[in-house]
Amino acid sequence: MEGAVKKWRFALIITIVLIAMAAFSARLIQWQIFQTDYYNNIALTSTEYNVSTDAIRGEIYDVNGVPLAVNKTGYRVLINKIFMPDEELNSAVVKLVALLESCGGKWIDELPIIVDENGEYAFDEKKTDEINTLKSKDNLNMNPYSTAAECMAKLVERYGCEDYTKKQQRDIISVRYNMTRVGYTRSRPYVFAEKISERAMNVISENMQSVRGVETESMAIRVYENGEVAPHIVGVTGLISAEEYTTMKSKGYGYTDEIGKSGIESAFEKELRGSSGTRTYEINSDDKVTSYESIVSKPGNSVYLTIDSKLQKTAQKALKEAVKEANDYAKSVDDKDMGADCKGAAIVVLNVSDFSVLCAASYPTYDLSKYYSDYEKLASDPTVPLFDRAFMGALAPGSTFKPLVASAALQEKAITTKTHIDCEGVYTKNGLKLWCMGFHGPIDMYQGIRDSCNVFFAETARLVGIDNIDKYARRCGLGVKTGVEVIESRGTLAGPEYSREMGSEWYDSFVSPAGIGQSDNQFTPLQLATYAATIANNGVRLRAHVVDKVVSYNGNDVIYETEPEIMDNMGVSVQNLKEVQKAMNMAADNYTALQDFPMQIAGKTGTAENAGSDHANFICYAPYDKPQIAIGIMVEHGAKSTVAINAAKKVMREYFGIKDEKKQE
Repeated sequence: MEGAVKKWRFALIITIVLIAMAAFSARLIQWQIFQTDYYNNIALTSTEYNVSTDAIRGEIYDVNGVPLAVNKTGYRVLINKIFMPDEELNSAVVKLVALLESCGGKWIDELPIIVDENGEYAFDEKKTDEINTLKSKDNLNMNPYSTAAECMAKLVERYGCEDYTKKQQRDIISVRYNMTRVGYTRSRPYVFAEKISERAMNVISENMQSVRGVETESMAIRVYENGEVAPHIVGVTGLISAEEYTTMKSKGYGYTDEIGKSGIESAFEKELRGSSGTRTYEINSDDKVTSYESIVSKPGNSVYLTIDSKLQKTAQKALKEAVKEANDYAKSVDDKDMGADCKGAAIVVLNVSDFSVLCAASYPTYDLSKYYSDYEKLASDPTVPLFDRAFMGALAPGSTFKPLVASAALQEKAITTKTHIDCEGVYTKNGLKLWCMGFHGPIDMYQGIRDSCNVFFAETARLVGIDNIDKYARRCGLGVKTGVEVIESRGTLAGPEYSREMGSEWYDSFVSPAGIGQSDNQFTPLQLATYAATIANNGVRLRAHVVDKVVSYNGNDVIYETEPEIMDNMGVSVQNLKEVQKAMNMAADNYTALQDFPMQIAGKTGTAENAGSDHANFICYAPYDKPQIAIGIMVEHGAKSTVAINAAKKVMREYFGIKDEKKQE
């Protein structure tokens, strides 16, 4: 009985399958035989091509709405294959080149072959990679030693431009070779020229009306207004690279698209880019073309930074003056190791309430609006203005590290506020010989920070141990990334872990140099400012950030605002931190350079030994009783901490609206 049921089920399944196959076959026969003319007619009478349209890129502003990276209207010239007959392309290119060059405009010219002063074809030796690509198997398939003339002969034949002059041949070939390279199809018009003037656009529009397939259209041009304000943070856009295109094409990027290359332009590429649209072209059997916007492009969102342009400019000027002050001092004492080699500096100011970056200045710097025009000069400048010293420039902190060691030692009970250590001008334990800047006698933690006693902190570091020092340092943001949205250095925290990374041994005697901010310790101005802000914030470290909010392009909708985010806690009691804060206030009161500053602050200087003049560093927060801002500044080879204090004072005066009485006189 069971076997009969199985046979019945099997027969039923076979019958259903056969019926389905018969139905599909009948439908296929209907499509291919009886309705062939109908579907052929549809194919012949209506063909669609979808062309991508650009989205307007979102803009970048400072915290007060001062424009930093915005868009202005420019123009470009396209060659649209839908309308451009192949046999007319060469003559159209020649005419376009002549018109644009008559207006002083430039067209996209990537061919690595030029016409030299003798009227002969020659390779552009600056374009070695492009020359190799041109000769490669995938292109001309020529020998590596083939001459420019031999390559051109093959290209002239390929593109059928035998009847033109050498210059015209080269122009035609440059355009058509690049068309092949970037993909010139009916779905992808070719960008012949972009960012041209309105005059050039009008000349081309008027003179190319009779030429089918040449189009001019408006485009958004990225403009960096106030280009001297935080250029390293704002960043730039540029043509997408081959490597970027490979990874980004799945996200809708084209071979000729622009993309954020650095700074906020890169970090917030997704928000700034927007979404492209689609223009659909329909071509009927009579070659009549109609078009419509099938998908509307959507502009990108705009980004507001936490940077205050006015404070940033003040900081930038203060750094320049700090470098000059160091150089002048070296001349006055006729000692090259007292600041003659000072070339760069950086300062970061954080809002203590949320760790937003109010300014992050790096000197020397550059104008973002001239980035590409000045690039070769900037890239070869020995003072490396393209390097972001504020977020990436890690230097030895020197004595600015001592409040951290004091905090760790108090919390671990290695010392108390009543512990006294005798300073006789030199520290000699564990075979070391560390000199102090004075003979302080028996001193406590307050005096140790106030007078920056190396002996006190060399011994305190030995008592508390490197593991504890590093633990509290990381919690303050030293030797770890602060979380800021753009690229930053994590710095270096001296200790066994770093020594292992470097393949070297760590010895217990190394802890004392580390405790006075030397050894392998290297931190950025951003990290120093974060460290100072953490102490001011009673041990709570928030995420440092340069983005205030992201809004819709029209500014009507806030997409999101950056909220304070706790990254860590020092783990030091408020009482112990109050003692360290008190000592930092004593230190600030003791600095001659701060005697004329009409506000109580907490601070600590540091002059870090290295090859050449010492680095001059300073951390502080203000006001002392109700902290609003924290500062970290490093002057490379500044020699004297006074140069760092003076720069910080200028920034604090600007922030708090304090007039400089000396300048008033």
